[in-house]
Amino acid sequence: MKKRVFSGVQPSGALTLGNYLGAIRNFVTLQHEADCFFCVVDLHALTVPQDPVALKENIKNTARLFVAAGIDPEISTIFVQSHVPAHSELSWLLECHTYIGELRRMTQFKDKARKQEVVTTGLMTYPVLMAADILLYNADLVPVGEDQKQHLEITRDLALRINNRFNEEVFKVPEPYIPPRSQGGRIMSLTDPAEKMSKSAPNPKSYIALLDPPDVIKKKIMSAVTDSEAVIRYDEEAKPAVSNLMVIYSLCSGQSIEAITAQYEGCGYGQFKKDLVDQVVETLRPIQEKVQELSAPGAIESILEAGAAKARTAAAPHLQRFQDKLGLR
Repeated sequence: MKKRVFSGVQPSGALTLGNYLGAIRNFVTLQHEADCFFCVVDLHALTVPQDPVALKENIKNTARLFVAAGIDPEISTIFVQSHVPAHSELSWLLECHTYIGELRRMTQFKDKARKQEVVTTGLMTYPVLMAADILLYNADLVPVGEDQKQHLEITRDLALRINNRFNEEVFKVPEPYIPPRSQGGRIMSLTDPAEKMSKSAPNPKSYIALLDPPDVIKKKIMSAVTDSEAVIRYDEEAKPAVSNLMVIYSLCSGQSIEAITAQYEGCGYGQFKKDLVDQVVETLRPIQEKVQELSAPGAIESILEAGAAKARTAAAPHLQRFQDKLGLR
């Protein structure tokens, strides 16, 4: 039996190069090794106010980028979270088994709450909905970034808590799948290597969006921070900004970090950055072309409709089993 993988991406509108190199590229590989469910988690996006018209289009754009990046809807299940009501149903049942203290300790909740004028209940219970997403499909592996690892721990705790309550395996306890940084596990900001590359960053020069045109990509890379020592050398602690650019170069070109170091020995940052621009532009060109094809009326909608039907079928028995245990059926 193949292992099952679940992962979700919020519909931010424009996924970044970090999303692609750090997550979606791994999804493409995993789909040939496991039974994969990839979800546009639109309900998670509602923890902050959304423009309904923009959200609807962002959901479709995120799904288009999934497919354009190489996730095959004939192999993987691609769907939208809100199209499968079982996510919301299981989330409530899990909330009744989650402790307030656990949610208050979440680092992301504390960080985001400090930035909000009004803190909603949804922001606090975000990790429980994430747990529902994962447990609903009996996932073995969950590709997550380091920033989501704490949320996966709540998922594991809930599965164990419920299994112990009923003295049997009601839910499978999932394991994290976190590739090392050198394989794209964490692509950092172009303006601040201490921060993860993110579309929500206030400075647009800090990230490369997958749909950025070549001239924009060039401006962002050429202005990316480096350091005063104009030496191309990988050292995450001493040279975090340059190391981040080298990881991006390696993942886009297929060359090893060692080969890149040797290639640019004695060169300054200028030539390295110019070549990096070419590597990134060529990596994103086929994705951008495929997105245009998927923008035809009905193209992505038909894929999402079929994916939701498969997801509802896969989710139903796991929700019903838990309902039975709780005396609801």
